[in-house]
Amino acid sequence: MTMESSAIQAKLDALFAPFNRTDAPGLVVAVARGNEVLFRRGYGMASLEHAVANTPATRMRIGSTSKHFTCLAALLLAEDGKLDVDAGIRHYLHELPLLAGDPTLVQLMTHTSGYRCFLDLGLLTQGLAMVPRGAALATQVRQQDVNFPPGERMMYSNGGYHLLSLVIERVSGMPFEAFLKRHLFDVMGMADTESLPNDMAIRSRVATLHIPDGHGGYRRGLFPSWEVLGEGAIVSTVDDMLRWLAHLRGPKRVGSPASWQRMFSAPSFSSGERSTYSLGLKSTPYRGVELLHHAGGVIGGSCQMLTVAAHALDVIVLTNGAPVNPAEIAKRIVDIVLADCLTGDQPPEPASVAGREGLLGRYYSPRSRASFELIGQQDTLMLVGFHTTALPMPLFESACELRIETGSEGPYAVRHDVLPVNGAIASRVEIVHCGHSETFERVTDTPPSVVEASSGLTGEYEGPDAGARASLALQDDVLTLRMQGGLGSISYQLEPVCADLFDLAPLDPLDVMRGTLSVERTGRHVERFWINTWRTRNLLFTRAA
Repeated sequence: MTMESSAIQAKLDALFAPFNRTDAPGLVVAVARGNEVLFRRGYGMASLEHAVANTPATRMRIGSTSKHFTCLAALLLAEDGKLDVDAGIRHYLHELPLLAGDPTLVQLMTHTSGYRCFLDLGLLTQGLAMVPRGAALATQVRQQDVNFPPGERMMYSNGGYHLLSLVIERVSGMPFEAFLKRHLFDVMGMADTESLPNDMAIRSRVATLHIPDGHGGYRRGLFPSWEVLGEGAIVSTVDDMLRWLAHLRGPKRVGSPASWQRMFSAPSFSSGERSTYSLGLKSTPYRGVELLHHAGGVIGGSCQMLTVAAHALDVIVLTNGAPVNPAEIAKRIVDIVLADCLTGDQPPEPASVAGREGLLGRYYSPRSRASFELIGQQDTLMLVGFHTTALPMPLFESACELRIETGSEGPYAVRHDVLPVNGAIASRVEIVHCGHSETFERVTDTPPSVVEASSGLTGEYEGPDAGARASLALQDDVLTLRMQGGLGSISYQLEPVCADLFDLAPLDPLDVMRGTLSVERTGRHVERFWINTWRTRNLLFTRAA
């Protein structure tokens, strides 16, 4: 080991030292540069229940990092003439309805299909109830509307990848798991890697997924489906993933040059703006180098895979419940290993609230029924709840534009004509995403009381696309929404934002979905409402007869 490698190891050990404990779940990390493995460690516990520690041999779910394997599987079938990735999905899955258009397989791969997602609809309407085999396709088949027309913009969709996996099964004549094993994992010598369709199967050395229970302990994490496919089913080790990363940036043993050129090609949206997301992979600049990467998240675990091809640097971080953002910590690894190669400072400081107080507030678009809020958090300007994502995101300023550089759907821009100063208040802002602009008006009304807002709203509603019945009730000045899906139920509390807009938050803090509910009134009476979540737009519910 060189002195340089030894120094890097010491810095990486210090970075991960907080996770070196026996009373919490942890993570496994591996870093390689060229042919040298610089770092390979396990931290924390693979199973608190059985007091088993994480090691480099521990297997974990890689979640959505699975997606580029799914894309490559489809391209291998295209090489054999068994499918056309530019053909519409309905050419292979005839049962799907023709809605705003017939998205191509590539549009499914690049999250530009516009289809709603079975997983988000399920989490919204029935919480973490286990979805049986076939239910995901049935959810996609019953949709009567889309989030947007194919190719217009990007919205991350696990449902699109599930459909792509079903196409792979139909045209190959093999189960999805068997196809990946025969044509990818066996060829690459990835003996510890497999596509595992549910969390109920017992496999050796697979870490338990852990979720904080809110009381100092943990609950077992289970992905809510019996049929997880190309959207996030792969289980692997850091050693197998290092082997794959070297293949990803180097000479190829699997796939033709034309297939790999397609893998790395990002599409353009209908606006003409180019995406940063290709076929299950993202390519983004960072301090003078180009990162090729993809993250993954499951219930109780997460992953980040990253390679810097120009410097032959490969990074894999797998977690089973450690309180860490793998994407951010992977960048810290890049900072340490490539310290002498990087340009610029650390990522720019987020915009300060000072001098921008007039931007703070809630904004709403009657056209799309989307809503977001600009808040101050520790003197940092933050965007919360755009399309009702539960996580705040830092904004980076350039002239009269604030940009969100992170997020699975690529960057957003918040534009304002004049920076509000001296007490001036912005009445509207412009949101730009995928090159498409939308104006959001400030919500200036004082929120009505819950009793006032619920007038004409309570009762029973049907949501055909949601596959659920909704019950709205007011009791003890608390307005609740109970969703009853086909497999389970979930309850939310509604808080008025203005007369016809409500925030939607689950009563059980372990449930993950949040959103907004907007109503349409005839006089004081409500006949229908729409729900918007992070990845679902304008989900309609109509009052039951």
